[in-house]
Amino acid sequence: MQKAEFVRNTERLAGPLDLELAEGARLALTFPTAREASIVAMMAAAVVKATTGNVFIEEFDPRIQPTQCKRSVGYVPHEIPSFVFSSFERYIEYRAALWSLDPERAVAHAKLLLEQLPGIHESFAYPLAGALIASPRMLVLERPQSVYAKQIFDVAGNCATFSTHISAREAAAFA
Repeated sequence: MQKAEFVRNTERLAGPLDLELAEGARLALTFPTAREASIVAMMAAAVVKATTGNVFIEEFDPRIQPTQCKRSVGYVPHEIPSFVFSSFERYIEYRAALWSLDPERAVAHAKLLLEQLPGIHESFAYPLAGALIASPRMLVLERPQSVYAKQIFDVAGNCATFSTHISAREAAAFA
């Protein structure tokens, strides 16, 4: 990100932000509000586009090449809307469709990932498994809990990890 900002109407909701994440690196940033932490995570994952400045995911610009960006990033939202998906399988099939993956293989892979996440509440484990089914090069975590850090890093392997937080204590576990 280079001077990346997210502005709605005339209100700056996030930024300006400059950061770079090397392959396999970890970066955890603390923000003053949950809203700003969420917006920065979504900009880093190409879910929302910066209104000013630049964001590049690998060499791709989300404004021009959103599909390539989304294929490189596994995004774990702070909360998924539970009313949208009636089951874990439906949620994984939805995530698989984003990357044009075979839904049956994606569900099988996600179930294997869940086995590596004992003790993590399903409200976080499901989106984490969904984010990792395509073996992304970067994992973006929106306000994850520090208690899950070791398990997240174990299952993510050497994937670059960017996380946003509203507490320095939480961020320290992901640095």
